[in-house]
Amino acid sequence: MEAKSTQDDYNKVKQDLQELREDLSKLTRSVSESQKSNISSLRDEIRRESQEAYDQVKQKGDQALHRAKDAGDKAVHEVEHKIEERPFLSILIMFLAGILVGKLLDR
Repeated sequence: MEAKSTQDDYNKVKQDLQELREDLSKLTRSVSESQKSNISSLRDEIRRESQEAYDQVKQKGDQALHRAKDAGDKAVHEVEHKIEERPFLSILIMFLAGILVGKLLDR
């Protein structure tokens, strides 16, 4: 009778181990699928945030370029206005600047 009890215990442990393997396999599959889902949503979130950052940088760059263009246009307009106000003085200043540059290049 003791041999039968030992055999029954052995079979019970064997069955428990088989159930444990199956449960572990299911758990592994479940964790794997969950991680795939998490990775997918993390990738989508990173893609969305990087697109938002790119859009913000592009918008700020466009604004800076527009401000620089406006400042350049304003400076050119002011120089043109000064030349129109005093054309003789402007020609004289350009002539003197040319002589100065010529002397510097002769050295």
